[in-house]
Amino acid sequence: MNVFYEENGEFKVGSVLADNDTSLQVEAPHGKRSKVKASSVLLRFTSPAHTAFMAAAQQEADAIDIDFLWQCCGADEFGYEGLAAEYFGHAPSAVESAAVLMRLHCAPMYFYKKGRGRYKAAPEDALKAALASVERKRLQAEAKAAYVAELAENRLPGALRPLLDQLLYKPDKNGIEWKALDEAATAAKLTPVRLLERCGALPDIHAYHLNRFLHEHFPKGAGFPELPPVPVPEGLPLAEVEAYSIDDAATTEIDDAFSLQALPGGVHRLGIHIAAPALGIVPESPLEAVARERLSTVYFPGGKITMLPDAAVEAYTLAAGRDCPALSIYFDVAVDFSILSHETRLERVRIAANLRHDALEPVFNAATLAAGGAIDHPQGAALAWLWQFSGSRLHTRKGDAPPQEDRPEYTFRVDDAGRVSIGRRARGTPIDQSVAELMILANSTWAGELHAAGQPALYRVQSGGKVRTSTAAGPHDGLGVAQYMWATSPLRRYADLVNQRQLIARARGEPPVYGGKDTTLLAAMRDFEAAYEIYGEYQRTMERYWSLRWLQQENMTVVSGTVLRENLVRLEAVPIVQRIPSLANVAPGARVELAVGDIDLLDLGIMLEFKAVLEVA
Repeated sequence: MNVFYEENGEFKVGSVLADNDTSLQVEAPHGKRSKVKASSVLLRFTSPAHTAFMAAAQQEADAIDIDFLWQCCGADEFGYEGLAAEYFGHAPSAVESAAVLMRLHCAPMYFYKKGRGRYKAAPEDALKAALASVERKRLQAEAKAAYVAELAENRLPGALRPLLDQLLYKPDKNGIEWKALDEAATAAKLTPVRLLERCGALPDIHAYHLNRFLHEHFPKGAGFPELPPVPVPEGLPLAEVEAYSIDDAATTEIDDAFSLQALPGGVHRLGIHIAAPALGIVPESPLEAVARERLSTVYFPGGKITMLPDAAVEAYTLAAGRDCPALSIYFDVAVDFSILSHETRLERVRIAANLRHDALEPVFNAATLAAGGAIDHPQGAALAWLWQFSGSRLHTRKGDAPPQEDRPEYTFRVDDAGRVSIGRRARGTPIDQSVAELMILANSTWAGELHAAGQPALYRVQSGGKVRTSTAAGPHDGLGVAQYMWATSPLRRYADLVNQRQLIARARGEPPVYGGKDTTLLAAMRDFEAAYEIYGEYQRTMERYWSLRWLQQENMTVVSGTVLRENLVRLEAVPIVQRIPSLANVAPGARVELAVGDIDLLDLGIMLEFKAVLEVA
């Protein structure tokens, strides 16, 4: 006796060795013996032999027309034996019964299983939908295979071209286009982006880097929505001073300016004047929502994405020839540069001029100051006083500590044709030091005032070498001040805008805008820190991109650099720091010459090889 049975969803056949009513001992055609439940048995038969049964049943099943079988079975639930008898027109043999059962079992779209050996025909609508789905998947598989074949030949399929942005920046990983790209890239041992580049889909690598950043962090685009006009307050008193800003030539968001008055007894009144957009950008306003979302201006070579729209910047920037709303802090400074007193005012300030670095540096520089001559500028006397004052402040903060290394600052200019020029200027110039000390003085003084009043703000705290933002004040070890915060760039940083609201409320004698455990302030702190790091990383990425472009543009075959440690070198012509595996046993501080190899603008890589030591430290 032989049995045809179902086990774990599979049909099997075996010869019965022992029948124990509820279970059977059977031997499979390949000789394996096993125990089978009697309830699992579907057919008992004597012929054909169990070794030939499955092949015969499968051959018979393959000949059965599944559509005809579906049409024969009717709408009610049925058993396979009855359907086999109806289909063949006679009492079916064991092979015929097994063939019908196997055909039913392998067509789940046509027949729904209702129990062991029992089925029900799928409704016509459901069957049509299932068949359409199968056909759709078949066509998709064919299309995907065709895409993969084209991509393997480094050709971009036409169907992928309209989807390039999606494939590059936000792929639908369930779509056949992405699956084809991923499969072809894996076969070629490339990333999908690199394969697209090989297919000619990335003619502008710069646009790829920019668009990747925009898609991730500015999904609605870098433009601004329609916004109501930003209000500018009226009735602010006009200050009795004229102020001057000092900025790079490309700066349009002019946040800060200074003024200087001579008082009796050799005392000077130093004014630090900060643009006051917080007067017009109030919490829960549409413009506030935009600033809160962006959190900072994004800077990168050849462009920037401002935190505020042009109209808001124009309303509050400290542009020359205007009386601008400002949050000012005045310091009365003695002859020895000690500070006698300070006062914060909310006022309008006349901006006499916007001084620019490129015009100032030829006359206000270390060489001129060392020579002891007058600064050849209409504001030369004021600039000389600022230089002396900043030096005194720097010594007060740092004492006799050795100065930190001043790495050079690089400026990038990209023209309409995509040609880049890179300028290199030393940091820590008299202009830099003078402006920096004014900002540190204002920021630390205001931070100290808010801290003394027990008011929260977005303070900058440094301990153990790490700088972080905190709603509670603490020392800033790197600057050597007891408290510090950012409040002097409210047109460019959301943290400064938030802090300015607290300072304006204090200047007016009003309750602070943000309380001690204000969740809005905590959320702003968290989001600002994250955005500021992301934007800074993008700026560094694009500076590296344009540095590599410059090396290609200038056909540089050798470059020089300074060894920082082990095989780490900082290049001199461009802001690139890189490990040089071929560099060995060269002491830190040495200048070396390096050969320039392959440059990869997509992955921002460059091959550099050690050539010679130019100068020993």
